[in-house]
Amino acid sequence: MIFSVIYFILAAFGLGLIVFIHEFGHYWMARKEGMKVEVFSIGFGSPICDWQYQGVKWQLCWLPFGGYVRIAGMEKEGTLEPYQIPNSFYAKKPWARIKVAFMGPLINAVFALFIFCILWLSGGRQDSFSDHTQIVGWVDSDLEACFSEIYPGDRITQINNKPLSQFRQLYAYVALEEQAPKIQGTQINYLDQKQHPFTLICNDTNQLKGIERSRLIMQAVQPANFLIYSQSIGAVNSSIPAGSPMENSGIQNKDRIVWVDGEIVFSRQQLVSTINQKKALLTIKRGSEVFLTRVPRLRVSDLRINTSQKDEISDWQNEAKIQGKLNDLYFIPYQITSDCKVDHLISFFNNDSQEQMHELKKGSFLEVPLEANDQIIAVDGVRIHSGYELLNQLQTHLVQIVVSRDSQALETLSWKTADKAFIDQVDWRGLGKIVHSIGTDELIKTVENLHLLKPVQPKPFNQLPLPESIKMFHTHQLQEQRKMIDAIEDPKIKDQALKTWQDQQKELRLGVSLADCKVNYNPSPLALFSSAFQEMGKTITALMTGILTPKALTGPIGIVEIMHTSWAEGSKEALFWLGMISLNLGVLNLLPIPILDGGHICFSVWEWMTKKPIKAKTMQKLVIPFVVFLVTLFIYLTYQDLSRIIKRFL
Repeated sequence: MIFSVIYFILAAFGLGLIVFIHEFGHYWMARKEGMKVEVFSIGFGSPICDWQYQGVKWQLCWLPFGGYVRIAGMEKEGTLEPYQIPNSFYAKKPWARIKVAFMGPLINAVFALFIFCILWLSGGRQDSFSDHTQIVGWVDSDLEACFSEIYPGDRITQINNKPLSQFRQLYAYVALEEQAPKIQGTQINYLDQKQHPFTLICNDTNQLKGIERSRLIMQAVQPANFLIYSQSIGAVNSSIPAGSPMENSGIQNKDRIVWVDGEIVFSRQQLVSTINQKKALLTIKRGSEVFLTRVPRLRVSDLRINTSQKDEISDWQNEAKIQGKLNDLYFIPYQITSDCKVDHLISFFNNDSQEQMHELKKGSFLEVPLEANDQIIAVDGVRIHSGYELLNQLQTHLVQIVVSRDSQALETLSWKTADKAFIDQVDWRGLGKIVHSIGTDELIKTVENLHLLKPVQPKPFNQLPLPESIKMFHTHQLQEQRKMIDAIEDPKIKDQALKTWQDQQKELRLGVSLADCKVNYNPSPLALFSSAFQEMGKTITALMTGILTPKALTGPIGIVEIMHTSWAEGSKEALFWLGMISLNLGVLNLLPIPILDGGHICFSVWEWMTKKPIKAKTMQKLVIPFVVFLVTLFIYLTYQDLSRIIKRFL
């Protein structure tokens, strides 16, 4: 709690500093040009304290979200026009006024560049690998059909014909550009190292714009991340507790999980999905060839089999001494002989009660359909010789896991070479040797730094032996999620959300904490400044064209929250956001809106061109509507910020 208060104070101080240097730029240039400065204020509203210095009233106000420097003549005095007041802002030449108005944003930009220089000289920031990779880690094609041709492990190199160096750029591009996302990249078969280019155009997302389209893409495709078991992640001790599925697996500190149950795994989402798929990993002998494949592991009640086939499975149940009802047992959608040979394919009923046949999953390199006379020699890596052994082994889901063992795996990588390190750390040929030996008499457990762990039986999340602190955290999360579900008014949406919530608690897990690798991100100050400036330009353009709505923006409370969070993550992260907010403040103030610095510059340029000063009444008519607009926008953004915060605590 005390640290949270300290971070809030640091956040407020940082924002106050940005406002101060902006207003000091105006103040310094105004004094230099001989203008009379009346007030220098940090914040708005009633002053907390004020003092006089060099003829200027300095004050600190209750509302710290901004500030101002009031120069003589900026407000009408009696019957005098602003330009008639001695040493006033409008009494000076247009060029002098332009310099005063421009100096605030310029100081903000220089300050941002200065911050970026400090970051560069100090070695840069540490981000997660997933923030800077081009490699796809997870694809949910059910959410977005256009991604059905992209698979985990593929690399996305371009979006809308622009290079993509960081995965998060994908989300920014689809949010800020109106055209349908055109995605280009490379599909990779890691085991044989074959690569194929691909191009996809996501026309299906055209009905969505801005942040809504970005959120959809963010759910549908996510970046890769390292899956490294670390016994200490931050300040949390994540040693494997007694009763955990991985307790006797042989996993060691800093092992990286690279292959699970027939899938090369590229992300935590893919790992969870893989171990929860109702599939059996079979070792098949076809003639002289031995290979692995995965087939559905289904309830007998879901299989479309005749009475004699069901009787045979019942006999196997008796031989194996398996308790329970026959219909509740697991089997595969194939007619199998007593000596474990495949006879023919059997249809089954899916979750929608529709009849279907076993179909291959796209993108999986280890799914091969079974053929007549194929010999099943192992299930989940365990050797079998008879039908009842097959049935018995299908009742328990054992997961095969291959790890890469490298004591240097958690060392920070350079963002320039992180993808290469992610791929090169694995001996893909060695992985192929281990994988193809699973379930055979010549099992290979180790090749170079690759190791096959002992088979693991995952447990439902709600049955994991978690430490009390983590249990309390997850219980609190579940309670918050349930409250949000109960607040949903649409009955269909509510029922679906409740089912998803219940299913998540039953999801199978391995019971270990896995960390992503840290990446050292240290571009040159000019490169960081340029990319930030370009992103702001795209955001402003998207707002003006209607691609983005003001709802996507962050208001003053949101900015404080960002700074608060960044201080919690470290001083370098806080410095980065300090620079970003300073640059944003400078650029936004240059917009040609009458109440902002850009508006004053426009007035001065107009007077310079026409050789006539703008009258106070005309200026007032131009300024008042924009004052109302900005106050309304301020209230709206504050409301949005508060709504986002409140939703997280409901």
